[in-house]
Amino acid sequence: MARDLDALLAGLKRLHPMLIDLSLGRIERLLAKLGHPEQRLPPVIHIAGTNGKGSTAAFLKAMLEAGGRRAHVYTSPHLVRFAERIVVPGDDGIARPIEEARLAELLERVESINAGDPITFFEITTAAAFLAFSEIAADALVLEVGLGGEFDATNVVARPAMCIITPVAMDHAEKLGPDIRSVAAAKAGILKAGVPATISLQSDEALDVITGTARRLGSPCTVWGRDFEAFAQRGRLVYQSEDEVMDLPLPALLGRHQIVNAGTAIAAARQLKPLGFSDRAVELGLTSVKWPARMQRLSAGRLSDRLPPDAELWLDGGHNPHCAQAIAQALADLEERAAKPLVLIVGMMGLKDAAGFLAPFRGLAKRLITVPIPGAHEAPHSPEALARTAIALGFSVATATGVPAALDRIKASERGPLRILICGSLYLAGHVLALHEGLTPQGN
Repeated sequence: MARDLDALLAGLKRLHPMLIDLSLGRIERLLAKLGHPEQRLPPVIHIAGTNGKGSTAAFLKAMLEAGGRRAHVYTSPHLVRFAERIVVPGDDGIARPIEEARLAELLERVESINAGDPITFFEITTAAAFLAFSEIAADALVLEVGLGGEFDATNVVARPAMCIITPVAMDHAEKLGPDIRSVAAAKAGILKAGVPATISLQSDEALDVITGTARRLGSPCTVWGRDFEAFAQRGRLVYQSEDEVMDLPLPALLGRHQIVNAGTAIAAARQLKPLGFSDRAVELGLTSVKWPARMQRLSAGRLSDRLPPDAELWLDGGHNPHCAQAIAQALADLEERAAKPLVLIVGMMGLKDAAGFLAPFRGLAKRLITVPIPGAHEAPHSPEALARTAIALGFSVATATGVPAALDRIKASERGPLRILICGSLYLAGHVLALHEGLTPQGN
């Protein structure tokens, strides 16, 4: 019988480094020992980018399932439980996180076959995911890059059906380079000769690098703004390409940035002819999509009792300046529809650009409360350091020992309608969802 998953994951983290070491040699060696499961996958839709990868993957999953297709999905990090990273279809055809007992058995097999060779935690768990995807029948695998692209462990798939690059922005500069061109070059590393690519909305610099890479490789590109676009109009989503115009419902995910992610997913779907994305599947996918911690409103749950009367509680895991601009725009749109004072509860990892993240909220947030991130696998900004950054930007700031304490502070001091957003980190978002739903989280 497989060991308990929590104990197994803890043991793997002790044995194998959590530090990101971008290289393919280690995982290629392990996959060879496993009999190359990465060569026995259903058609792969490979997604890189800084922001919007997960949302674009969620749209594609929803569209596949709306069309009666079985979908695998691989994403990272997880929010509450590790199995969220490896999503596989059940007997009813709906993809859900892999059963924890099966995941534990897979991890034990992979660890045994690795036999102590050097490997990172992300690589060994990605190998287990490929093993699961090779053994469970599906029509497609939506595969999200972990970090970067060229040297990410997912980039061992030699011939995907489609590559997608979502919006590129500055993040992980310590790994991907000091400027947008370096980051874009890393993301463009997933492109393959002869494999079609869908390129989402990009800055001019990023687009120049990505399309240049595509030309050198011979990867045919469908590019936002040149070949397709999407926009909101009169409460609908309009998708437009050289060949067609589609009048669709707005996506279930909130925010103008989700129009971009939805449009990118539609453009990719329209090119994936063998998977048969019908107009109806696209429409149903937009309205049925689910992707937690992306402008997610938290209603009934354990944190609700801590809210002041007439308060809304929102959660978003965005953590870089580009994300913050999108979140701030979504909040401004909410404010225009229903004006309420905004209070931010913020926690951030230590390598993130705190000032760049907070700046877009100036003029929107009445108040800001900084909190720690429990169980973070790397050093977060302390609440005090984050508060100093926020004060320098002109915010009214307090610190709290955690999200429950921050909500208690708000409840004790605020009256009337209120909008509260918890933001700054996917790791904080996972902690909040675990608190709200009464679950035991597994650390990243």
